[in-house]
Amino acid sequence: MKPTIIIVLGEKSIAIARQIQTVIPKAIIYGLASRTQTADREYDKFSETASELFSQGHPIIGICAAGILIRSLAPLLSDKRAEPPVIAIAEDGSAVVPLLGGLNGANELARAIAKKLQVQPAITTTGELRFQTSLLAPPKGYRLLNDDEQAKTFLADLLAGASVQIIGDADWLMESNLPFADQASHLIEVISSELKLEIIDSKLSSKYLVYQVEAIPVPTITGKLSIVGTGPGAAKWMSPEVKAILEDATDFVGYKTYVNLVKEFTKGKTIHASDNRVELDRARLALDLATVGKSVVIVSSGDAGIYGMASAVFEVLDHEPDPRWSQIDIHVAPGISAVQAAAAAIGAPIGHDFCVISLSDILKPWEIIEQRLAAVAEADFAIAIYNPISTQRKWQLTAAKEILLKWRSPDTPVILGHKMGRKGENVRVITLAELVPELADMQTVIIIGSSKTKSLQWCDRLRVYTPRKYD
Repeated sequence: MKPTIIIVLGEKSIAIARQIQTVIPKAIIYGLASRTQTADREYDKFSETASELFSQGHPIIGICAAGILIRSLAPLLSDKRAEPPVIAIAEDGSAVVPLLGGLNGANELARAIAKKLQVQPAITTTGELRFQTSLLAPPKGYRLLNDDEQAKTFLADLLAGASVQIIGDADWLMESNLPFADQASHLIEVISSELKLEIIDSKLSSKYLVYQVEAIPVPTITGKLSIVGTGPGAAKWMSPEVKAILEDATDFVGYKTYVNLVKEFTKGKTIHASDNRVELDRARLALDLATVGKSVVIVSSGDAGIYGMASAVFEVLDHEPDPRWSQIDIHVAPGISAVQAAAAAIGAPIGHDFCVISLSDILKPWEIIEQRLAAVAEADFAIAIYNPISTQRKWQLTAAKEILLKWRSPDTPVILGHKMGRKGENVRVITLAELVPELADMQTVIIIGSSKTKSLQWCDRLRVYTPRKYD
């Protein structure tokens, strides 16, 4: 299960939240940014944050009125068997109310918290209150074979006065307050994990419940490696999937500048930061950490599959196969790239066919870059240029411009997106004739328009777009 989230609206609720953390040590406290100072994480909008975390499967404990939780989550409710626990706690700790997730441990969690706060939990599940057990949600190690409708009818009959007989052994049933009788109208049978289900399927009914003892799996050390793109820099551009991966990770691997972009997720985790240009070493380290059961995340900015770490990981797997890595669960999570961020900031310059080219000749010869620039310029693609210039490479951008001018007008719109999503972000529009190396650095993405790309003065802002229709 994903980490439990404790959501608070004010600083005075932090004390109760910290008490709850002693019951659930891995719980993370989310505090409203404008009203809290010592929370583990900050958020800006309650409903959006609660909805996103609930959708990701996090159990949620709100130290707030039950109504605000209900209104926030109501549009998301569909399958009660899939809902994580949701509990509302009064700001003074006087009430603990499980709202959702009764089939996934909400009542048990509420009891544990109420015991810590020295109050009575407001359990409202009728069957559990009457019989001191939940027939619809058996404890860990047991699986109910009946469908929901059969189980609900069975429980309703018992609440209406029917009796039950137990066949087999299960302490959680025998220690309950179920209405036992030797000549009962209803039966509950507990079967072993070895028994074939075809033998029992035909017997299942609303008067005959069957619980199977689940086989205990032999533990295997299988780690997980996620390669994520966090977006250009701003937290608002980070996908919910990436946030969930960062929450669950035990180890963070990456270029130290990029790891710093997600420091709100690294508290209490192990960080393996390194300098640039050691991508293959970084990939090997992450794979080795995953072989011992760690949940490892490699952090890339933008999209990990666009000049990012995803290719480095698969390159290592391809060229240096290691049997230890064969059991690792490897997942690539996409992110918003710098070219998307820059394009969106100015309009829609990549609204038609476009390509992406890096001017760095560290991993490919300049001759190849020249060929590709000429080919896409002649083909009239809009072109996004990454790594346009560095302290060691100052001449390539001028050389690229000369190639482009063979196929493009000097008045072609050019967008310079600098530090997208970070402090110092700047987006400006110039012409191809005005493009000089002094205007760019390694934190700049450049978009060269096609022959169809247009500049548009809209109100007091300049916009750039490439029409969808190609005449």
